[in-house]
Amino acid sequence: MAVTTRLTWNEEKRLQKFLGNVSLRLLYKSSVHKSDIFYMLERCINQGPTVTIIYFSEVLWVVFMLEHYPEKSDKLTRPNPSLNFSFRKDRESEITAVLETEMKIVSKQLEFYFFGKKKFSVDLGKAILSTYPSKDNDSEQNSCYKTRFLECEVFRVEGIKDDTNYISKITRAMKYRNPLVAELRAYKPCVHIISEIRILLLGPTGSGKSSFINSVKSIFRGQRTRHAPVGADITSITEQYRIYPIKYGKYDPCLQFSLCDSMGIHEKEGVGLCMEDIPYILKGCVPDRYQLNPNRPITPNHPNFITSPSLKDRIHCVAYVLDINSIQDLSSKMVAKLKQIQKEVLKCGTACVLLLTNMDNCSTLPQDNFLNMAKAMTSQSQIMDVSKMLSVPIYNTFMVENYTSEWELDPLKDTQILFVLRQMLRIVDDFLEDLPL
Repeated sequence: MAVTTRLTWNEEKRLQKFLGNVSLRLLYKSSVHKSDIFYMLERCINQGPTVTIIYFSEVLWVVFMLEHYPEKSDKLTRPNPSLNFSFRKDRESEITAVLETEMKIVSKQLEFYFFGKKKFSVDLGKAILSTYPSKDNDSEQNSCYKTRFLECEVFRVEGIKDDTNYISKITRAMKYRNPLVAELRAYKPCVHIISEIRILLLGPTGSGKSSFINSVKSIFRGQRTRHAPVGADITSITEQYRIYPIKYGKYDPCLQFSLCDSMGIHEKEGVGLCMEDIPYILKGCVPDRYQLNPNRPITPNHPNFITSPSLKDRIHCVAYVLDINSIQDLSSKMVAKLKQIQKEVLKCGTACVLLLTNMDNCSTLPQDNFLNMAKAMTSQSQIMDVSKMLSVPIYNTFMVENYTSEWELDPLKDTQILFVLRQMLRIVDDFLEDLPL
């Protein structure tokens, strides 16, 4: 009879997503196999990366190890880099308490150390997890809190990239991701008469405008969504002016910022977004779901034209979206159109940023230090050139890898997208503070 995991389908998916969309194969289950550390090792050694899960009634305590479980020999005391974290069984809660540790096997127990001090130990025979307080006094360090657990399972992790910094990347991403989500959920515009910030994405067809909107919505929804239509044709698939609110989860109120989408900009006249529509969009005169027409711009005579838009109706930030791999291929006509748009943006007193998309791999981006990304990009001459072309400061220039064909979310990619969004809102707040309200 096949041995099955105690994980629910949702719990398994959350773990797979957290570890980089990996797959899990069950190796050991304490209630079926012997509750003995050496018997567990027989089933788990030389299996590559593993996840060990300790089950409690309401909480799962998880240990991820990038290296093999050690063999039964004098190597048992060799430190093994590991990552431990916990999460509650209710499906909406975040993974918390991410801690980079070293694992040893001492006296038939798994022991986990953080900066040389023992933090946890697992006794399989007694089904007890011991937690050691973070005290400097040695006598207090020897005291612990013991909790009986229900089950222990070990899985082989398949699909891990060959990367010695894998654990540190996960911990670094989670260190920033959850606080960024919390900060953006709590965000309020610095001007009280504005109920939400509107960010308009403008750029050539296929540059990633709609994909960025879908990426942001996916992160806050907690699953991949494709609300904004995305296409790969040379003509724009977006035909309406759309204002997309952002919600945390499915049922919470909308956050206080929205992303606005429109037709792609095309170098030919009569194709793509009509240039005469742009000033009206910036001023808030164009309603949501307005059907755009490349050859027929909206006019004040249109029945849905907003004749007296307030400050909250207007666009507060324009994000120019360009494919980083196609910057050198921009035609002189496209560059002229972008410059013309920028003149209108500056005339309307609207903040602007430059968003470079279609990165090959977000883990190799120069903003690997998420808090110093702009400084790392200044050495790239092509980015400097496009920044100068559009009169967008280099510190308002960001690179991002959108979600495209993926089915699951990635903490590293989440963190990078959230950081860029947070910086946009900060730039808007700086701009609004200078407006003569």
